[in-house]
Amino acid sequence: MRIILICIIFFSNFLFSQTDSNLILVNKDHKLRNIIIFEASTYSLAIVGFNELWYKNYKKSRFHFINDNASWLQMDKMGHLATSYYSGVVGIKAYKWTGLNSNKAIWIGGLSGTFFNTTIEILDGFSANWGASVGDLVANSLGSMLAISQELYWKNQRIQIRYSYSRSDISNNNTDLFGDSFIQRSLKDYNGQTYWLSCNINSFFNTNYIPKWLNFAVGHSANGMMAASNQTNDNRVRQFLLSFDIDLSRIEFENKFINTLIHTFGFIKIPLPTLEFSNSNFKFHPIYF
Repeated sequence: MRIILICIIFFSNFLFSQTDSNLILVNKDHKLRNIIIFEASTYSLAIVGFNELWYKNYKKSRFHFINDNASWLQMDKMGHLATSYYSGVVGIKAYKWTGLNSNKAIWIGGLSGTFFNTTIEILDGFSANWGASVGDLVANSLGSMLAISQELYWKNQRIQIRYSYSRSDISNNNTDLFGDSFIQRSLKDYNGQTYWLSCNINSFFNTNYIPKWLNFAVGHSANGMMAASNQTNDNRVRQFLLSFDIDLSRIEFENKFINTLIHTFGFIKIPLPTLEFSNSNFKFHPIYF
């Protein structure tokens, strides 16, 4: 799901930033039609792809719910929240680009992540191996509302979600569960993931003494998890982190392609010195990934 999100962010950032290009239609109705076609096509291909590559290999069942709120110390829920948030940010940007009324663009675009992820939950609900998760649905909604509320109140995203990953030692011993390639591990290895709330300092204090691109970030990660639920040989622990961050969306270069490329990867937390609190102790990281 997050690979699809990255692709959407890249292509939409490219399209919607080239406003002076002849490749972009200037007619409002044409823009709206193109966005709807693009989203419907992406959505349909994603659903068919998930079903063919994942769900069809497992038994079907009657639709049912499961309670997985305690799994992975909620790291999977943070992944849902982040996916819905960035889908919402991109959706808002896309519908504003069409010239749609601002409030309509915010609500329609902002809820696109929840709509997409809810469909995935429905597929989970009909799978005998899984089930629809209320916790996932709540996380999806919170991600969308984080994007929508900031756009309605501030007209920009002062508080953004960031993601960082560093391969965990546990993933080396269980490639079936955590994956054997970097891409697979970055999605499945919850022991190596960190999710951040990155707040732009200047947006709140509006001072010339603080760079516009400087953020303060609060992170959450977990480690020691051998499986989704607690195991007898687990040594699972939560980790809370404090760090600074760089808001790439507030850095502008003259070259539009460089701007697009940098802004595309703005969801990644820049590695910087970090203070960690876990097991009732503080630990300082000169550089934290």
